[in-house]
Amino acid sequence: MAQINWDDFQKVELQVGTIISVDNFPGAIKPAYKITVDFGPETGIKKSSAQLTDLYTKKELLGKQIVGVVNFPPKQIGPFVSECLITGFVQEDKSVVLAVPERKVDNGLKLS
Repeated sequence: MAQINWDDFQKVELQVGTIISVDNFPGAIKPAYKITVDFGPETGIKKSSAQLTDLYTKKELLGKQIVGVVNFPPKQIGPFVSECLITGFVQEDKSVVLAVPERKVDNGLKLS
């Protein structure tokens, strides 16, 4: 595993946001949702494609706070442009468990 220094870590903008919409993504190669996240007044609203269909329903995701990387450049995923990365832990069976704050916090707070 490559080591990084503090400056490298500080370049990654990991922020808390609240999921405000979840839609099916029928054009995805692997089952996924199209998710819209509110990261607060400074970062705003961003969209992401997330392979969360194994463990989460759309209803469960709506209103959930997540941790996302908000400073990646946009990425084209089929017909969809992803603007952030929703973080999670990929299990052996490839299902993803979301990385979430253990208490409600303000959208836009940075992980440090």
